[in-house]
Amino acid sequence: MKLSVIIPTFNEEAYLKNALRSVSFADEIIVIDSLSTDKTVEIAETFGCKVLHRKFDNFSNQKNHALQYATGNWVLFIDGDERITYKLKQEILQAMETGKHAGYKLNFPHFYMNRFLYHHSDNVTRLVLREKCRFEGSVHEKLIVDGSIGKLKNPVLHFTYKGLMHYISKKDSYAWFQAKQLLNKGKKATYFHLAFKPFYRFFSSYILRGGFRDGIPGLAVASINAYGVFSRYVKLILLQKGMK
Repeated sequence: MKLSVIIPTFNEEAYLKNALRSVSFADEIIVIDSLSTDKTVEIAETFGCKVLHRKFDNFSNQKNHALQYATGNWVLFIDGDERITYKLKQEILQAMETGKHAGYKLNFPHFYMNRFLYHHSDNVTRLVLREKCRFEGSVHEKLIVDGSIGKLKNPVLHFTYKGLMHYISKKDSYAWFQAKQLLNKGKKATYFHLAFKPFYRFFSSYILRGGFRDGIPGLAVASINAYGVFSRYVKLILLQKGMK
């Protein structure tokens, strides 16, 4: 069984080396780069990666494009700010060997204020059989797998946010994509969206998912998540009024 790793990048020179080192056990590493202006491509080439250059339009198209160049039976998708630990590596190799499922979810605890937030984590399908997968959606892209999905227990180290302003900027960037999706679907923003939905996002993140157990970082993440929802619907209003 061969493993291909696909890493989408844009100006990841500060993080990419460690990501590449963590997946050095793979049979091939494909970097799909969105025309970086720093040393991202140079670093990838130094590590012997197969580098693809493609102007970014959306996340699904980037990854589907890279999939065409993968030769492994299995494909693992990671980002430049993520790390595969030794224990997770062993789990991945065992999952590939047994072939019990067509894909596997990995756990991603968020990293913020110099600590991992284990009550702010996501389970995302990232390890799949190459011939049984495809991506759909433009912002929070969804990996569609033809077959059953298992789950690996050891977490991915995900250095999610590089600081407060980076975190907020990332939320704003996603909000524009999401607002455009809603506009294309004919959705309209209401006071319900502007008031209740951000409140519920905070409540869900901080109370229901146990974010309060992560201390001040947990409170900060819940608050900014709520801001991201509010920002999405404000931007939808701007788009409806032709103000962007």
